[in-house]
Amino acid sequence: MASSLTSPKLTTTISSSAALQTLFFPKNLPLSFSNPFLSLPKTLTSVPNRYRRSLSHHHYSRGFVAAASADSDNGADLSRQYDFDLFTIGAGSGGVRASRFASNFGASVAICELPFSTISSETTGGVGGTCVLRGCVPKKLMVYASKYSHEFEESNGFGWKYDNEPTHDWSTLMANKNAELQRLTGIYKNILKNSGVTLIEGRGKVGQLDPHTVDVDGRRYSARHILISVGGRPFIPEIPGSQYVIDSDAALDLPSKPTKIAIVGGGYIALEFAGIFNGLKSDVHVFIRQKKVLRGFDEEIRDFVSEQMSVRGIEFHTEESPQAILKSADGSLSLKTSKGTVEGFSHIMFATGRRPNTRNLGLEEVGVKLNKNGAIEVDEYSRTSVPSIWAVGDVTDRLNLTPVALMEGGALAKTLFRNEPTKPVYRAVPSAVFCQPPIGQVGLTEEQAIQEYGDIDVFTANFRPLKATLSGLPDRVFMKLIVSAKTQKVVGLHMCGEDSPEIVQGFAVAVKAGLTKADFDATVGVHPTASEEFVTMRTPTRKIRKDPSSEGKTDSETKAAAGV
Repeated sequence: MASSLTSPKLTTTISSSAALQTLFFPKNLPLSFSNPFLSLPKTLTSVPNRYRRSLSHHHYSRGFVAAASADSDNGADLSRQYDFDLFTIGAGSGGVRASRFASNFGASVAICELPFSTISSETTGGVGGTCVLRGCVPKKLMVYASKYSHEFEESNGFGWKYDNEPTHDWSTLMANKNAELQRLTGIYKNILKNSGVTLIEGRGKVGQLDPHTVDVDGRRYSARHILISVGGRPFIPEIPGSQYVIDSDAALDLPSKPTKIAIVGGGYIALEFAGIFNGLKSDVHVFIRQKKVLRGFDEEIRDFVSEQMSVRGIEFHTEESPQAILKSADGSLSLKTSKGTVEGFSHIMFATGRRPNTRNLGLEEVGVKLNKNGAIEVDEYSRTSVPSIWAVGDVTDRLNLTPVALMEGGALAKTLFRNEPTKPVYRAVPSAVFCQPPIGQVGLTEEQAIQEYGDIDVFTANFRPLKATLSGLPDRVFMKLIVSAKTQKVVGLHMCGEDSPEIVQGFAVAVKAGLTKADFDATVGVHPTASEEFVTMRTPTRKIRKDPSSEGKTDSETKAAAGV
């Protein structure tokens, strides 16, 4: 990892002429002058907005540098006039957050991004990044679209009858989804504009042998600090016939709905798309190399979600590794695996992970260290091995979630331009999988809790929700609390069932705050809801106590002794 960060000194550079001092700062403004630097007592936000806007205008029109910067140890030439205090490469969630916060703190900021497209490439991207354009948002819109088929089935038990079977028009969904993406990328552009951030369209990379220069399609800009926030790209392993495979980008923008689709992968992206296409009445097969889906999730959640998705008609092929894709004369595809060949697919999708998008950025040429997967190595303040270059979001491969990238971007802006060195905090970060049924979780899995605390109490509930009593469908809900036996704090909370992500977001506050099981028990539930189960679980399903004789055993041996 990069070396530890020295708390930056906040300064700003400006012409020291008496005329400029009089023009921008009245005598009663609490600023101390020294030639050639103007040091602010705490932050540039001490300067009223009207003066900050004047400074910004003077900077852009006459080339003066007038904004906050952390320049104590980033290699910046204090006599050099930089075009910007911060130049961000990549206008995704983390980059936009860092850029607009930095601008609001008084820095001069530019950000570059590739032209808009629903599918990313070396030459296309779009303001908003993966989450807004080819991830969270379009995926969630398609989840909404796919859920109606299940709701139509549910409605029969409540007296609804349909003269004809409801049908779905794929082209309408794609057109409306893409129109919404165009609207959202426009909103993000306006957010940057209204924050005073200069948006430059094109592919940016760090200037050759100069860690203070960014090259955007041949145009060169200098900056005190450079932020890399280019995210990641889908990874498809090289096997025979891989040219016939689609990734998650393409799956969100297909010209026609799959009739029969193979999805290779057992992670959250694979399960989310399996639910989408199954709900839209495609024949869905999921191929995974492991015995179970969702490696790293709580074991009981892994078992429950695959069982529920199977009940809804998705076929899982476990312990099968893809070996080749074959294309027939009629255009259909076959997937050859370690166990055999399955034929007749209209589409084969690989959801086999994502890789940091660090190629051709000029990073290694200036000394930025990358790990074996191509992720940028950073310290706890998001600084790379080159003092003037920083990185946030999926490109660092820390915790690849959009809200985490937002947190990292905001923390970086405070560190650099508000004189508040701020570390992102990764404890008790909630997350969701928008499969069907969806998953919400926060805190530790049972396996992690055993390793960290040893003695834990586990509370579970597995029940038929009220809605299913009339719908007649085999839907169920699973909920789980993990409690430290010593402190009685709730250290893990997991749910799989309708509205799980919405429910867990609220309970994440309680887990983050370190509330105890007694606090949960003392909370009155909202009835009738599924969520009230989290405050009405009274009897542990099991109590796990670390056997004193387990001292010296490996973690796996200890877990085996505990029955997990």
